[in-house]
Amino acid sequence: MKTFAACRHIIRLALLVCCSAWALPAPGAALEPVLTPVSKEKAPLLDTLKDLVSIESGSGDREGLDKLADLIGGRLQALGGKVEMIEPDPADIYRMVDTPKQIGKMVLARFTGTGTKKILLIAHMDTVYLRGMLAQQPFRIDGNRAYGLGIADDKQGIAVILHTLAVLKAMNFRDYGLVTVLINADEEVSSAGSRSLLTKLGGEHNAVFSCEGSRVESDKLSLTTAGIGAVVLKVQGKASHAGSAPELGRNALYELSHQILQTRDLSDPSTGLKMNWTVSSAGTNRNVIPAIASATADVRVLRVADYDGIEQKVKERIGKQLIPDTKVEMTFERRRPPLEMTPASEALAKHAQRIYAEIGKQLVVGAVAEGGGTDAAFAALKTRAPVIERFGLRGFGAHSNDAEYIEIDSIEPRLYLLTRMIMDVSQGKDR
Repeated sequence: MKTFAACRHIIRLALLVCCSAWALPAPGAALEPVLTPVSKEKAPLLDTLKDLVSIESGSGDREGLDKLADLIGGRLQALGGKVEMIEPDPADIYRMVDTPKQIGKMVLARFTGTGTKKILLIAHMDTVYLRGMLAQQPFRIDGNRAYGLGIADDKQGIAVILHTLAVLKAMNFRDYGLVTVLINADEEVSSAGSRSLLTKLGGEHNAVFSCEGSRVESDKLSLTTAGIGAVVLKVQGKASHAGSAPELGRNALYELSHQILQTRDLSDPSTGLKMNWTVSSAGTNRNVIPAIASATADVRVLRVADYDGIEQKVKERIGKQLIPDTKVEMTFERRRPPLEMTPASEALAKHAQRIYAEIGKQLVVGAVAEGGGTDAAFAALKTRAPVIERFGLRGFGAHSNDAEYIEIDSIEPRLYLLTRMIMDVSQGKDR
């Protein structure tokens, strides 16, 4: 049986341990200056989302995109940014089959601080929706969900950037050298006009944070995504009467079918390369040998270098034709590069996990490529700096007509995460 003195000694030791634990830089207490302004941005962020989704901004809707760009630019300027409206340079536009004739302008804002680190924040303002759909799907809140067209992809990303900057301003935090914001208007059509600027800016910054949304299943950041390409085949044959003189024609449909069949096995599971024919068309009339035919294949790669290999293989295969005197033309579209994981991105993502743990939450870091592409991949093309995707809110239903929403309870955690990441990178505390 322990004596009273021994018990008192044990109690004293226990108290010392407890006091020592509290004497350590307790994350919650130490970061109260961040938590308080973050909590004040929840309601304003929802108001911002309402403003953003209430402007229709399909990738081909230049009028709507201009209106939204003016709104975003004004907000960034009010936060202290030096704002530019940048029209895509015609010489830099990588035209594809779905590139709009008139691409929307980009909003670029620079916030100059007192430090040395440079951080790039990116999101996009365009959506996949057509003009007129807003009337049936206005902004609304239902429980923990805020609904709206483009709210998850990617207007929440714009709102997260705006209100993260508001938090930093409220804290008078200016230890960064430069925070640059780029909001483009052509992400949904593979960033035909903004890709060169994204790559240029990515190479000029110490870290890139892309604010596409996370999934509702878990809080997540992504370090890698698939690259997206397309093969477009066009066959020119010769028309003739299908009943009385088919032998005088050159059947473009037969030649196209031959080409599709002889290029159907180019996928390579060992490298993650996928090529699948998805769309085709041919002919003009039932009783006419088709003089034209075309098809498109979807291509996915996990490494930038794999684009060269698959393009060369397709070129070699289509040289073997079935129908003499037909002409086969191929276009290979490099719609998006893959975002490839790097040691720098992996290390910074681990730091993000530690930050999220400060508020009692678990952050998943995705190291396996997902199917969708990302502008972060353009930003990563010519830099060794960390580039991380999915700093946005948890959401669901991207590209759907009636189910797109964000989860409201993800606002404060996500604002906290991005704010702290900017602070720690700025102050060299990200290791």
